[in-house]
Amino acid sequence: MYKDSAKHRIDELTQQLRQHNYNYYVLSKLIISDSDFDSLLKELEELEKKFPEFLQPDSPTQRVGGEPTKDFKSVVHKYPFLSLSNTYSEQEIRDFDTRVRKAIGDEVEYVCELKYDGVAIGLTYENGILKQAVTRGDGIQGDDVTNNVKTIRSIPLKLRNNFPPELEIRGEIYFPLKAFEQLNADREEIGLPAFANPRNSASGSLKMQDPAEVARRPLECFLYFLPGEQNLSNTHYESLNYAKDIGFRISKIIALCKSVDEIFEFINDWDKGRHQLEYEIDGVVIKVNSISDQIRLGYTAKNPRWAIAYKFKAEQAETVLESISYQVGRTGAITPVANLKPVLLAGTTVKRASLHNADIIAKLDVRTGDHVFVEKGGEIIPKIVGVNHDKRNMDSKPVRFINTCPECNTLLIRKEGEVAHYCPNEDNCPPQLKGKLEHFISRKAMNIDSLGEGKIEMLYEHDLLKNVADLYELTYNQLLGLEKIIPAEDGKKEKKISFREKTADNIIKGIEQSKEVSFPRVLYALGIRFVGETVAKKLATYFKNIDALLDAGFDELIEIEEIGDKIAESVINYFSKSEHLEIINRLKDKGIKMVIEESQESGSMVLEGKSFVVSGVFENYSRDEIKNLVEYHGGKNVGSISSKTDYVLAGENMGPSKKQKAEKLGVPIISESDFIKMLG
Repeated sequence: MYKDSAKHRIDELTQQLRQHNYNYYVLSKLIISDSDFDSLLKELEELEKKFPEFLQPDSPTQRVGGEPTKDFKSVVHKYPFLSLSNTYSEQEIRDFDTRVRKAIGDEVEYVCELKYDGVAIGLTYENGILKQAVTRGDGIQGDDVTNNVKTIRSIPLKLRNNFPPELEIRGEIYFPLKAFEQLNADREEIGLPAFANPRNSASGSLKMQDPAEVARRPLECFLYFLPGEQNLSNTHYESLNYAKDIGFRISKIIALCKSVDEIFEFINDWDKGRHQLEYEIDGVVIKVNSISDQIRLGYTAKNPRWAIAYKFKAEQAETVLESISYQVGRTGAITPVANLKPVLLAGTTVKRASLHNADIIAKLDVRTGDHVFVEKGGEIIPKIVGVNHDKRNMDSKPVRFINTCPECNTLLIRKEGEVAHYCPNEDNCPPQLKGKLEHFISRKAMNIDSLGEGKIEMLYEHDLLKNVADLYELTYNQLLGLEKIIPAEDGKKEKKISFREKTADNIIKGIEQSKEVSFPRVLYALGIRFVGETVAKKLATYFKNIDALLDAGFDELIEIEEIGDKIAESVINYFSKSEHLEIINRLKDKGIKMVIEESQESGSMVLEGKSFVVSGVFENYSRDEIKNLVEYHGGKNVGSISSKTDYVLAGENMGPSKKQKAEKLGVPIISESDFIKMLG
């Protein structure tokens, strides 16, 4: 094929595929079969390989073209990502309407939309091309997940028709319910635990490191808001129609309302109808339609005054508590779980509910055989909220909490002032061992991303892993061909999974790369109780190496800022055990970093003894970078302003309430340039 013909065909195929995506995701029209679509896409891919000079950055083939991402870059939002004020109260919706009418008059029109239960995303387009996709984060800055978002077919890579030179639009990425159920069925079939809920799965999918893996997750997206001063129309409703015209997927479930009664008609319709949707919603968003009225109403420090979210009340169902089982967590905490007679609740069949701890069981006076009320209000698993005492059997007896571990039969302990029972057999109790291994390889710890829960389980069951040091003894030959048989269950066939060459090679490489992880993260990875990321960093910075920390006494530990009695006791207890010292020595021998490097040590210490509240958006540094500089030079970051705060470091868009509090308490407010001068 000649170059001219190839370019013409590439342009033709590109336009056809874009149109088919628009027809399906925006207009909900299926014009072409999946197989025909895939055939066109394959033809385009082959032509682009032969003629790479004609490959366009927004080509439909580039949805899965990004390199794997180790760390997601933090990006400051051009327009703050404010949250909506929430309410479960009809009266508060009426009060909202009264405030709006008092401010702008009685000629008010509202737009009612569904409140999607997913992950908020901001998309930026330049000259019609998707430039960047950023998560909400803390509202001021979020994570750049552009490569992963490009895999979502309902998000256009290139806009249509009459689009502006620059455009930002916001929406919600979600996991369709049927696809989520299939994902969990597939995971269970190969012996992996099911994901908790569609929202968490959508969030986790967006933060996967390989876009090719994300592409296998059928994420979808609705767009619903053009932020800031992008006045492309006079009303919010018109702006949504405009967004649809230029290629965005906008929900058809939108209503214009002129009164509170009309608002509640919409709310009541979708409170009942939400279980027929292919995605999860948890309420309705009400917005003033007129853009000029929105500007007049303005914002509080956290929320727009022209919008409010009504959240549906948690649903309840009544069923029978058939039994109580007990689970052991990574830290040894024992969690009681209610096994229920299956009942339909909020569109899903519920078989289990959390009972939390012995105190909750006693407070509810819940007993085996009771008819119980179960509620699902955003929890990972539902919870029991009450008992129907009228249906209780006369011979029922109070639940006696177990006194030995259900996994290793060790006598449980319950420390004074704590609600949970614990299994103290941390080095030999199987769930605790597996939990420690999973924690050790996690992204914020040793970041061995070639391993995961399912693979850790296989290695443990084959006696290749009993503690974290065993990871560094693994060989390629031990891994190659490792197999696990998933027994036939619930009508499913028996399944065999095994480690092939690539899997074995990736695991060995990932373990080797983890030797570059810094000492503070190694300390966190050890899984010492109460030693989270921040505490691990403080301990590593103070003691500089593992040997000094091993020799530390209680009095020395509690002298360190924010290290209290509980943490000190836990650290001393951990290092007092010969099994743990053996693990540390083995890790040292394998080259794991047990000394803080010079680049990690503190800087000039010019800020020693000074506390800072950092707020707003800065010109030269991100907020996290500013906070790191404070700590690097000996200062302390605090979350709220008090009379003990030394400085408020203020960037743009700092909340007025913080400014007022600082002025009231006489705390100096400094700028970014003032701060840099302090560093010398």
